[in-house]
Amino acid sequence: MAVFDRMEVVEGDITTETVDAIVNAANETLMGGGGVDGAIHRAAGPGLREECETLGGCLPGQAKVTGAYDLAARWVVHTVGPVYEGLPPDDADKLLGAAYVNALRAAAEVGARSVAFPAISTGAYGFPTDQAARVAILSVARALETDDRIETVRFVCFSEDQARLHRAAIAALRQLSA
Repeated sequence: MAVFDRMEVVEGDITTETVDAIVNAANETLMGGGGVDGAIHRAAGPGLREECETLGGCLPGQAKVTGAYDLAARWVVHTVGPVYEGLPPDDADKLLGAAYVNALRAAAEVGARSVAFPAISTGAYGFPTDQAARVAILSVARALETDDRIETVRFVCFSEDQARLHRAAIAALRQLSA
């Protein structure tokens, strides 16, 4: 199956996704916070925080897996994206790309076949949404080219504008590969 056929974009709430693993745009403590991180922690219940307390945090670009507790998914893959301000754009792109690739790898290692991603680093971490969408799509496409363990990657966008940017990034990459 072609890489592009394994990626989809939806507008919605990642906490309600019925996939094997959802990705949490976490902070370095993994203890919950605002935005997607807080929403996932609230929806999963206290067990998620208790398990996260045992993990010793997570560095930007890396990923760690926990159970999903009260969520429909089986696992939560916590990854930390970069704070955009103060980083050279190339460094920010590399760290964000690593967050996507390492989250996919971690999900595949626990047996996930379907993964849902939020738009990592685009909230409080200030990553420009258009640039973040391009990095996300390119990073995931490259990872899927070399790893067939993941069958479906769903980008779950909080807004119509964010979904449009992700769809445009897929279309642009598809055109470049044609």
